[in-house]
Amino acid sequence: MSKHKIIIEPGTENSNYIKDLWNYRGLFYFLAWRDILVRYKQTVIGILWSVLQPLISIVVFTIVFNKLGGFKAEGNVDYAILVCAGMLPWQFFSSSFSSSANSLIANSNLLSKVYFPRLIVPASTVIVTLIDFLISFLILVGLFVWYGFLPDAKIFFLPLFLILALVTALGTGLFIAALNVKYRDFKYVIPFIVQFGFFISPVGYSSSVVYNSERIPELLKYAYALNPMVGVIDGFRWCILGGDTPLHTMPFVSSIVISIFFLIVGVWYFRKMEKSFADVI
Repeated sequence: MSKHKIIIEPGTENSNYIKDLWNYRGLFYFLAWRDILVRYKQTVIGILWSVLQPLISIVVFTIVFNKLGGFKAEGNVDYAILVCAGMLPWQFFSSSFSSSANSLIANSNLLSKVYFPRLIVPASTVIVTLIDFLISFLILVGLFVWYGFLPDAKIFFLPLFLILALVTALGTGLFIAALNVKYRDFKYVIPFIVQFGFFISPVGYSSSVVYNSERIPELLKYAYALNPMVGVIDGFRWCILGGDTPLHTMPFVSSIVISIFFLIVGVWYFRKMEKSFADVI
């Protein structure tokens, strides 16, 4: 019969927490697999929605911005591909952010019964959104075939910008998830954040429209660059469209800095509030 010892030492809380994250990796896999089964098993709309939602948005944006608004894509790239290259990272970010922000409330029964690092819950929700992204990526492949477009070697850098979108979503999602436990009305703030972020992100247009416009003050251009998803979407387009598609330095650098900042603050605040989750929820 094995014996276990519990040793409590000052200053070891964080190191033990990291060990617990590794020791409870099986729970991470279980929660992720459970969400995948709920989303896709014995359903048709679950898989189709991953394709229909971005596809319908691409069609609407192409009609409104390109056909009616006269917006053009850089180079010889068709406008539908430009919109798709912006829609995919945005859908991934918004779904990851919303899922992680609501994850603790959705798993309230689990939080109040057993101990495990609560960070596992919001982190596991990202797996489903990643699968959604991979399914939605088939739309982009279909557009490549339809328009006879062949991306260049820059597309191999795409996973780096996907990781950047993941860091942004997880950092902000952890912060809102911790707030959502204590202040339940934050569940109404989450859709507003997603909707507001959608309009200030270059999903249906290129960032060059903003930076090349003489009617937009420089101060607003700097404020625009503080949106971390601007750098992410610009990076996706730089990888996918290739050619002379610009990767604007200011939003790209600020996206990295702000995303890392959000992740640090999100993890710090989540860990600070974690001990009270079981009592408050």
